[in-house]
Amino acid sequence: MKRSEARDLAFTLVFEKAFREDSMEEIIADAVEARLIEEDAFALALVKSVEEHLEEVDSLISKYSEKWKINRLPKVTLTVLRLALCELRYFDEIPTAATINEAVELAKKYSTQDDASYINGVLGAYVKDSEK
Repeated sequence: MKRSEARDLAFTLVFEKAFREDSMEEIIADAVEARLIEEDAFALALVKSVEEHLEEVDSLISKYSEKWKINRLPKVTLTVLRLALCELRYFDEIPTAATINEAVELAKKYSTQDDASYINGVLGAYVKDSEK
């Protein structure tokens, strides 16, 4: 599975979690059984990273999300930001530009160009600040 496909899979799993109270393990098991998804090590690591660091990542989203409170963000936007920020913080081997580009592409696929631009801005602000 290509990294972009793995990110797409991680997106669907984390997005689904936003609507279910089940554990991430249950959501993954259900997805494997019902949708016959192919499990991917990178996708699962990314999903688990979001689950483990959710509070910290949401705090970062709140910090860099100008004009929008986290509870007002569309679920797609929030999910993409969670994934991308986890990838930027905890997956050092992945180039920053690749992570941001993939996040923007996910937003374009599942949302709007405006959301993609917003995500690009939030991630850009985070990267700029973290490079200081």
